[in-house]
Amino acid sequence: MGRSLISFSNIPLKFSYIPRSFPPLNHSNQCLFLKPSNNFSSVYKKVSTLSTKLGRKVSTTAVLSETSYQKDYPKIGAKSTGPIPPSQLIQVVETAAKTGSEVVMDAVNRPRNITYKGLTDLVTDTDKNSEAAILEVVKKNFGEHLILGEEGGIIGDTTSDYLWCIDPLDGTTNFAHGYPSFAVSVGVLFQGNPAAAAVVEFVGGPMCWNTRLFSATAGGGSFCNGQKIYVSQTDQVERSLLVTGFGYEHDDAWATNIELFKEFTDVSRGVRRLGAAAVDMCHVALGIVESYWEYRLKPWDMAAGVLIVEEAGGAVTRMDGGKFCVFDRSVLVSNGVLHARV
Repeated sequence: MGRSLISFSNIPLKFSYIPRSFPPLNHSNQCLFLKPSNNFSSVYKKVSTLSTKLGRKVSTTAVLSETSYQKDYPKIGAKSTGPIPPSQLIQVVETAAKTGSEVVMDAVNRPRNITYKGLTDLVTDTDKNSEAAILEVVKKNFGEHLILGEEGGIIGDTTSDYLWCIDPLDGTTNFAHGYPSFAVSVGVLFQGNPAAAAVVEFVGGPMCWNTRLFSATAGGGSFCNGQKIYVSQTDQVERSLLVTGFGYEHDDAWATNIELFKEFTDVSRGVRRLGAAAVDMCHVALGIVESYWEYRLKPWDMAAGVLIVEEAGGAVTRMDGGKFCVFDRSVLVSNGVLHARV
């Protein structure tokens, strides 16, 4: 099993401030991806030198009064899908996500066997079984590729230009309670940048579950159940519906986001907390919400969703507005026209 040198770092924050970071190293067109090495206790090595300095305060007045305009943000999608044609890559990505979703669907109305990674961070047998099914599809088609799974960690060829980021059940807590808003998420990076993505979202509820498939390739647009989708064109925060998420660690970032939640609830049509990052980003791409942000995420949380948003016409950055990489710990996505204001 290959192991990675990349590790996350924690940033001290204060309640009313947005954390800021220095630009990541070598952020030209590609996200800096460090090949796995020998110590999986730190799955990731810092891709940027993170500052402990504080950013600007959140200002309700500034949010409402800033001139609305569309800014060109750096693209995060890969320039190409490499030697593998986009049609071939997305076919395998979609097949992998659908295969995992079949495992989840088979278990969705059955009793759960729940264990815990932490005090409230749970995992089910379904997470593990879904990941195993996804891995089988990927290995069968691209046995030489590198794979990062939420449950199984890093496996595969550490010299590969391709990295698969797999979340076999995003929103496990919702799944365990039979509460809508969970998904299977599969994204593949080429030379560190998102190249293809698929998210199978579970919709409905107990005894009436159904799914819808979101997919995208770099430069190829975003689709839901085969139909092209686009972000909304709402250009005012006060007319927007927003989404955020909170991690399991009640640290400084968590406290900061509580304050942001209050600020944006006050100036928008509302802020939702659904509990599945991939689903939240797909809802931005679908145009039913205008923006989503969150701290303390992992590559498998974001690799698929960010590409689906960008290919639907949206913008993707770090929380401080800097160029985004899936190895960063924060993400802000929007319909683009609202991005600077948010």
